[in-house]
Amino acid sequence: MEAGDGKEETPLSSALSRFQLSEDYGFLLPNPLTELPAPYGPWMEIARELPQLIASHRLRSRVHQMPQLSTRHLRGREELYLAHLVLSFITMGYLWQEGEEGTVKVLPRHLAVPFWEVSQALGLPPILSHADFVLANWRRKDPSGPLEIENLDPIILLPGGESLRGFILVTFLVEKAAVPGIKAIPQAICAIRQLDEETLHQALQGLATAIGAMGKALQRMHDYVDPAVFYAVIRIFLSGWKDNPAMPDGLVYEGVSEEPMAFSGGSAAQSTILHAFDELLGIRHSQESTAFLHRMRDYMPPPHRAFIEEIGRAPSLKQHVLCSRDARLRAAFNRCVAALVDFRSCHIVIVTNPTRSTQRSPTAPAGAWHLGAPRRRLQEQLGEQGNCTG
Repeated sequence: MEAGDGKEETPLSSALSRFQLSEDYGFLLPNPLTELPAPYGPWMEIARELPQLIASHRLRSRVHQMPQLSTRHLRGREELYLAHLVLSFITMGYLWQEGEEGTVKVLPRHLAVPFWEVSQALGLPPILSHADFVLANWRRKDPSGPLEIENLDPIILLPGGESLRGFILVTFLVEKAAVPGIKAIPQAICAIRQLDEETLHQALQGLATAIGAMGKALQRMHDYVDPAVFYAVIRIFLSGWKDNPAMPDGLVYEGVSEEPMAFSGGSAAQSTILHAFDELLGIRHSQESTAFLHRMRDYMPPPHRAFIEEIGRAPSLKQHVLCSRDARLRAAFNRCVAALVDFRSCHIVIVTNPTRSTQRSPTAPAGAWHLGAPRRRLQEQLGEQGNCTG
């Protein structure tokens, strides 16, 4: 797959690495760092104690005692991602320590300035996003062990105990299950350009299988996340300060700007996976959903966002399949679209579980774990334009 520079097709690993993707981990950050350099010990100390500090209402006072640290000692993408993870979690804890009724209007300078600088370096907004919460927030307990939930832990946690741990790690497993589908994208585009129907068929089969595996991984949310804990404890710490009645004026980042800024909270719609699959398959959503999804792209690492844009510039898979006389190709394409319908249906079942909906705060913004693309619209496309039958 090319990155829009007109060069010849590259091997798969090179094609993915252009967009900071991995053949083994997809959009996940491979083997993230778990410790920052010594000068940033004060950040790490607070981050390690976040659940206890928040529960005892001591986090804000600890943040006020933090030294003003320069970001100049951070080296490389991995250190920047860990710094963003640490500062984003501290920020969410600081803001929501006292609940929706006890928010603050100003993020202190010694937290706001380095958070802003690290965010600028990575091209991410200064708020907790999916890139922090999941992509960069994992480690193996046994470094040589498998990528199974029993051998994984988040690097940083907020209140929520085992349910938060499960929420992060099941989402990690969904990202991991998507990897074969991510690899199928450049394979499919290359096959279209080379008019290689057999390779294209194999790529679509791989994509459909990967989406099915994502659904199976997502089902494990029922086993690891208590809905009552999610909505009573976890949900608020993923909330942002854009279109949120609890913070109608946004947040002032002291030392960065005197004007308040507004950012959306963490959301599954910030994951690049379904954006990429939708783009490849030519899936189109309602105007409202499209606007929301495009806004969520601003919360992705820029190389991942560029990956979606590159897919959009590639030859149309849907048109290629529609023009093809290969019935197997059309069937494989339809299986991919149907798999997306099933995945989003699974997601809807999880987030609309009666226990969950009754526990939801009336002021909760459409944030955490919101994919932004209704199942009904996808079903319509499967039955109409998404279904390549003739």
